[in-house]
Amino acid sequence: MRTTFVAPLTAETAKEIQRKLNPGLAFAETVKPPKGDTLLVGLDLGTNASCLKAACPGAAELSVNDIVPTVVGYAREGIVENLLPDNAKVLYGQLAVKNRLYLRMVSPLVNGVVDDMAAARDFAAHLRSLINAPAGMELRAVVGVPASADRSAREHLCQAVAGMFHKVILIPEPFLAALGFRDESRLADPAYLDPVRNSLFVDIGAGTTDVCLVQGYFPTADDQISVAFAGDKVDAHLQEAIRRAYPDVNLSLARVRDLKEHYSFVGKYESPINISVVIGGKARKLDLGEAVGTACQQLLHHVLECVKTAISRASTDTVAELLQNIILTGGGSQIRNIDTELQRLLAEEGYEKPRVQTVGEGYKEYVAKGALVAARQAKDGQWQTLAD
Repeated sequence: MRTTFVAPLTAETAKEIQRKLNPGLAFAETVKPPKGDTLLVGLDLGTNASCLKAACPGAAELSVNDIVPTVVGYAREGIVENLLPDNAKVLYGQLAVKNRLYLRMVSPLVNGVVDDMAAARDFAAHLRSLINAPAGMELRAVVGVPASADRSAREHLCQAVAGMFHKVILIPEPFLAALGFRDESRLADPAYLDPVRNSLFVDIGAGTTDVCLVQGYFPTADDQISVAFAGDKVDAHLQEAIRRAYPDVNLSLARVRDLKEHYSFVGKYESPINISVVIGGKARKLDLGEAVGTACQQLLHHVLECVKTAISRASTDTVAELLQNIILTGGGSQIRNIDTELQRLLAEEGYEKPRVQTVGEGYKEYVAKGALVAARQAKDGQWQTLAD
């Protein structure tokens, strides 16, 4: 079974469809592709981490499969020689994080969209270097965009990756996550709930929480809901709660994020969360159970409200099946008990037999995986050339 992304929009030509989906791209009818083979790329350019997958058409084996922290580090003025690897002026990803004491750290994206264009272009160039494609090879990429991305956000994304790829298609990230999560080996199984056919995908990222009705076609604006309350807001609330409880403790945001990722939970406060930190050279014990639970509970509240709104927009004919296929992805999906708590709250509010699941630990890869699937299925007329 193959997904025909533009089937519900047959009244328009493929070019018009893609102009609607990808404002800011230049559709070049006369541009001839470079000589050589083609490499297909799936890219999830995330606020905290980016995932890159690439393969030749028809090849099952991936030629590129990387997850890179979305951060650029610029060497500080006056730094001594031989302190940074190869005396580099710019470092990326994990290497930048490792050497952050000596760098000016810049996050190219905020809330899922480009915030610093120079850093975004530098980071895109780094990703392009990871592909290491030979000269003359045409690179075609499907790139995920946040459900909330407006015309300006799409244009900025196009500017950031211009020169990185020859041709692109921009597709909403929740749809790509559903496509990546899909188990094509089970499509003939009548008991299998196909996430592409009819599901509610909830992508709890760093900058935004995106909820999307996925029903076999490109989601429209009405099918998508996005709120700027996600992992970063949880970090900020947790950091502030720790400052109030322990005024002499000033944990960095990076440290707070690490604590959240390790201890986060919603629902019943099962056991104390006591951590040891060094303050002024002395060990201190902090009880963070209440602070962590409260911060994560605020996120759950926003997720619940978004899900309820999305359900209200679904067709009466599809909503019963939809309720059986609510899927959580993104970093926030790893919060302990978030699936069971969301399911419980929906049931308490009278929704008929809701079923909530998470995509599991591989959440960082599903958007890029789905993007590569979409790239394999795309028709020639759907690809567009970036204006560099």
